[in-house]
This record gives sequence, structure tokens and C-alpha cells, in this order.
Amino acid sequence: MPRNYWMLVITPENFAVTRSLGYTVQGFTALSRKKAERMEAGDRLLYYLSGAQQFAATATVASTIFEEHTPLWRYHKEGEDFAYRIQIKPEVVLDDPASFLDAREIGPRMEYVKRWVPETWPLAFVGELHLIPRKDFSLVEEEMRKVANRRRRSQAAV
Repeated sequence: MPRNYWMLVITPENFAVTRSLGYTVQGFTALSRKKAERMEAGDRLLYYLSGAQQFAATATVASTIFEEHTPLWRYHKEGEDFAYRIQIKPEVVLDDPASFLDAREIGPRMEYVKRWVPETWPLAFVGELHLIPRKDFSLVEEEMRKVANRRRRSQAAV
């Protein structure tokens, strides 16, 4: 059973980089290094796309942190190369942006956002890496599974 459930706030462009890498590796900025160091194999990771306010995928952490400076992801701060990385294994992936979950619909139901005033709950998703309750992770992942299963059924019918 996973020890920790994480939510990664990532730009759609950087999510596309992770997708192009086959959801095998994820990098974090220096600001998130301490949190990333707490990640262990078996922990779970939820992808939240900033700006778009969407949930797009879940993955399982497959390694502890390692340092690698090959530039892959982009950051607005010069010199940031997302050097603190983990290996991951994809679990539920919604590849079509039209099928991504709208966080404005599911976010208010999350326990994690209850610390914020209802009108400002999106502030819960500021920052790169967040520990979230298992219940919240399961809620979002289950909704993602429903979308993925519907898409598979509709594609099979064609």
C-alpha cells in the first residue's frame, strides 16, 4: 500500500514532455527537492495541469530521487533544469485533453482544499508538489478511470 499520495502541479507543456518520455520519469525543481526526497517507490502521483485547471493522469513512483541535469522540462526561472527526478510508472492516463477532468468540478469536493475559503479553493493548487489525502487521490483517480473506460468503450464501438 502506498505510503504517500502526491499532487504535482505542472504546466500543460511540461506534462507533454512527461508524456513524450512515456511517463517513465518526472523531474522537480530545486524548490521541491526536500519534498521529492520523501518520495518512495510505491507512492502515488496525481498530475494537475496549472492554468488549464485539469487532472490528466496518475502514476506510481518507481524509484527514490536521483539527480540528473539533462534539460527536459521548461521553467520560467533561468537555470532551473528539474534536476531532482524519480522514475514513474503510468497508471491512469487521459491522453486526449478533451477528456481531462475539470478541477473546477471535482476540486471543491476534495478534503485537501477545505483549509481554504470556498471562493479561493484553487489556491490549494499553488506550488509544485503537495501531499494530499488518500481519499482525495482515490476520488480523482476513480473519476479518471470512469472517463478512460467510457473512451475505450466508445472507441471499441466504432
